[in-house]
Amino acid sequence: MSAASDRSHEVTIAASPDRPATAPLRGLTVLDMSTSYAGPTASMYLADLGADVVKVERPGTGDDARYWGPPFASGASAWFASANRNKRSIAVDVGTAGGRQVLHRLIDRADVFIENLNPAKLERLGLAPADTLARRPHLVYCAMSGLGLTGPDAHLPGYDLVAQARSGLMSVTGPAGGAPQRVSTALSDIVTGMSAALAVCAAVVRQRTTGVGDLVDVSLLDSDLALMAPRLAAYLAGDPEPAPSGGTDSVLALYQSFPTADRDVVIAVGNDVLWQRFCAAVGLPGLAVDDRLRDNAGRRAHRDELVATVCGVLRGRPAAHWLDVLQRAGVPAALVQGLSEVVRDPQVVARQAILPVPGSGGALHGVRSPFRLGSLPEPRNERFPDLGEHTLEVLAECGFTDEEVGQLLDGAAVEAPRQPAGQVTR
Repeated sequence: MSAASDRSHEVTIAASPDRPATAPLRGLTVLDMSTSYAGPTASMYLADLGADVVKVERPGTGDDARYWGPPFASGASAWFASANRNKRSIAVDVGTAGGRQVLHRLIDRADVFIENLNPAKLERLGLAPADTLARRPHLVYCAMSGLGLTGPDAHLPGYDLVAQARSGLMSVTGPAGGAPQRVSTALSDIVTGMSAALAVCAAVVRQRTTGVGDLVDVSLLDSDLALMAPRLAAYLAGDPEPAPSGGTDSVLALYQSFPTADRDVVIAVGNDVLWQRFCAAVGLPGLAVDDRLRDNAGRRAHRDELVATVCGVLRGRPAAHWLDVLQRAGVPAALVQGLSEVVRDPQVVARQAILPVPGSGGALHGVRSPFRLGSLPEPRNERFPDLGEHTLEVLAECGFTDEEVGQLLDGAAVEAPRQPAGQVTR
């Protein structure tokens, strides 16, 4: 529930002749046929780490997320931009024979293949996992789905909302006494993308040493079940089945939001030492010596009474006062910030967590990957690709001749941006 915050020094791995600043996944080719948000998030994190990600899209329309909005900036979806930096796009109609030829040649040269297609379409394309790995045993095949590749409901479609509902995540989210609520972000997709990137990286380690690939099976439901691990464990160990509580039912007490004279703050009393510090800081020494509240079990048993007492004190002064008091006492606390404050938060700014999309004039942004490598102090941050922007470039890399490219274009098997007057096609 906490992370160490006392850092006596910061470590940077400097580049040198024997330790060049090279992205760890440089040289890895990823073919991404996924759409929406989970798959693109996974491939974006791989691209952030240096992989060459080629995004395969439908001619004319492309990834569904290109149309998620508003907001749009110069016709581009903010949602799409946030999950597709550092990639190249090729537009291929896999419903044509020429398109399927292109697709299979792309897979032949790929190290990793990511897809979130339904099983029937995979069969039609000759890309079912078992068949594909039988032909290409070196490949790391990442299958992303709503509910997983196995089980009685593997065939059902899934979205973030469905996964949050089915995993129990919604059942514990919302105001006390109110209806269950979805966590209001693409939580399932983002965590699934992280999980997929982690598993792919692990498979690539073995691939690079043995030449053998793997099948990575990642689903929205499994990701949300992982998020619910402590709540499921507690329930199966005998805790009552939880219900929405407004975030006031933590295993720890006190560990929730509180109103002050002007706005809400959160306070995290994670152990008995912090409890003593907290009582001294807010002027409640009587609570510190109350035998009923000596440990977390006691504080949980008397949570309602305890919260009422603390609220009565905190309401008397503004949030800034209490944050100063608690920070000086070493008690974890923070404002409950809105997004207008998050993007200006000094720590967020210092960590370069918000990345402006190049060429967007500050209208589009992404969020930096939630990891930092000492060897790569500056994040890779290339603009998301236009639909089919790199079609000709990728086809050339795959060995297609000018004549073959012309035939593919004429047959609408692929799509490429219209070239400016006087510019050659390749």
